[in-house]
Parts: sequence; C-alpha cells; structure tokens
Amino acid sequence: MVPPTSRTGRRRTIIVVLMMACVAAVVLSVSVGSVPIAPGQVLSVIADHIVPWSVTVAATDVEARIIWEFRLPRALLGLVVGSSLAVAGAVLQAVVRNPLADPFMFGISSGASVAAVATLTLGLGVLTAVSVPVAAFGGALATTLIVFALAQRRGRVTPGRLILAGVAMSYLLSSVTSYLVLRASAPGQGVSQVLSWLSGSLAAAEWVDLGIPAVVLVVATVVLILLARILNALLIGDETAASLGVDVGHFRLMMFVITSLLVGVVVAVSGAIGFIGLVVPHAVRMFVGSDHKWVLPTSALAGGLLLVVVDIAARLIIAPSELPVGLLTAAIGAPFFLWMLRQSSKGEE
Repeated sequence: MVPPTSRTGRRRTIIVVLMMACVAAVVLSVSVGSVPIAPGQVLSVIADHIVPWSVTVAATDVEARIIWEFRLPRALLGLVVGSSLAVAGAVLQAVVRNPLADPFMFGISSGASVAAVATLTLGLGVLTAVSVPVAAFGGALATTLIVFALAQRRGRVTPGRLILAGVAMSYLLSSVTSYLVLRASAPGQGVSQVLSWLSGSLAAAEWVDLGIPAVVLVVATVVLILLARILNALLIGDETAASLGVDVGHFRLMMFVITSLLVGVVVAVSGAIGFIGLVVPHAVRMFVGSDHKWVLPTSALAGGLLLVVVDIAARLIIAPSELPVGLLTAAIGAPFFLWMLRQSSKGEE
C-alpha cells in the first residue's frame, strides 16, 4: 500500500508536469504552421505584450501579428475548451456513476448545436437578435433541464434514467440538426459554416472568444473542487451522499447545470468536439485515483493539453490544409470507447 504522503507527492508531481507540458504545447502550437516561427521568437512576442519593457529576441511585424492575433488565441482557446470538456466529463461520470458518461451523451452538445445551426441557417424572427454563442448556450441549458425533467419519476432521478433520457434527446436533436442542414441547401445559407462548426474547429479563434469560456472554466472548477467530497460520496452511491446531509436530487441538478454551462460556452466558440470528456477523466483516474480534489484539476490540465496537441496534428497531417479537430478527437475517442465498453462487459461476465 502506497503511503498517503507518497501518493500526494506523486499527484503534485503529475500536476506540475502537466502544467509544464501545457506551456510547451502552447508554444509549439504557435510555432508550427504555414509560416514556421522559432519558439524563441514566440516567447519574445508574448513577453513584449505582457512585459513591454523586457529585452527579447526581435521578431518581424508580420511574425508578431501572426503570433499574437492568430495563433496564440487559437492555442489558448484549445487549452480552455479541452479543459472544460474534461472537467465536465469527470463530473458527469461521478453524477451518473458510469465511466462511459460523456457530456455529449446527455444531449448537451446536441442542444447547443440545434440552437446554433438554427441561428446560422434560418435567420428568422427572434433568431436574428441573438448571436451564435448565446443561442448555443441557451440550447445546451434548455436541453439539460429537459433531460433532467424526463429522468424524474415520483420526484426522484436515477443515473440510469438520466443516461436514457440524455441519449434519447441526443438522437432527437441530432436529427433536427440534420434537417436544418439539409434545409439550408441554397447558396448563401451558411452551410459550409455550419458543417465546419459541427465538425469542431479552433481555426477562427480570436481573443474575444476566450473571455467568457475562461472565466466559466476557472469559477466552475474552483466550485467543483470545493464540492469534491460530495462528488466522491456520490460516486459511491446516493445513500452515502445522503448520509452527509446532501439533497441528492438538487445536488445532481446543480452538477448537471454546471456541466451544461461548461460545455455550452465552449461548444459555442469551437463547435462540437467529442470524446475529450470521456477519454481524459478515465485516464486521469488511473494515475491520481478517484478523489475529485485531484481528478478535477488534473483532468483540466490533461484535457487542455490533449486538445492543443490534437489541434497541432490537425494542422500538420494534410498541410497546408487542415482537418477539423473534432474529426481527430473522434478518431481517438471512438476506439477508446469501444475498449472501455469491452472491459466493462468482461467485468459483468
């Protein structure tokens, strides 16, 4: 048995290593592209903006603009999106006590997609008065509340009913999204923009896209870490959580709303990027255990790191063109899901 002090030291080491890896991945992400830029120049431009009086390696005006206006926002957005999806996945897996749970399984992203696609393609009535991010978040939150309502029976909500209600809503909303895309077949209806958004992409990232998702990520993660003890109890069972004086139904609803907020704000700016919330928390628990005090911050760092690295690969595989990052996460996540499904099936035999 590993002593508690040794286990804590190992967890802290993992977090420090992940933090350094995230910094390195962001610098590498900014460096690579159709115009390669040396990491030293990347760091110099960033330092010039953060500490104007610093003495740094000179970079041309074009390189400085590429770094600061285009590549750095994209890399940081990848960090925020990946972190948010991973944290949401970790919470949902505890709430429903199922390692196969994923934010996209509950229809959260499907709800965001329907609202955003409707805004992009219909352009009628009240839809013209709201932006895509606002519509996407509204769709995610509305779907969350509907799923929670459908999962109730005699005032109680069980994990199994939540999963069934979420999957049903996800299929229903996906069909609505498909209809909207088919309906918008005329030129000028925004079909290419919709398809790119549905595939998941960080290509259009701007500094303005970072503010709200970053604030939501930080605040939500801090709140969730403070509630780690209850999440740990809920992972064991409703009875254990209730023994701590927790209203399990209300707490589960609160967790569902927080995860919908996390997923909704990032789906609004990056499109549908799947499987991060499934793969990362499961892998993290292999290294730091099941205590959410450590699972949540480690998942945030690992999720951000994974998405930044995948985005780098998406730009290099068919350079100078690039793949939607959502396609690569699906290529990684689908086999992982099937492996997990096989492992869970073996455990039931």
